[in-house]
Amino acid sequence: MISPELKQVILKQLNLDDFDIKDETTAPEVPGWDSLNHINIILAIEEHFKVKFKSYELLRLRCVGDLQKLLDSKLGK
Repeated sequence: MISPELKQVILKQLNLDDFDIKDETTAPEVPGWDSLNHINIILAIEEHFKVKFKSYELLRLRCVGDLQKLLDSKLGK
């Protein structure tokens, strides 16, 4: 399940007030989530949660649920 904190970081980067982001949500389904904003979202997540992602880890992501799992693994959850 997507944490409210992760959802807020994503929505803030996309300048969206609200959007129903679920585990299976993919970037093309979210308004404004293009390749440039994808980079901005990843950087914002790294800064907000004080984590670093490796390129190969990011290439494996298919949906927001995968991103949440990766983030949780970085945070030791």
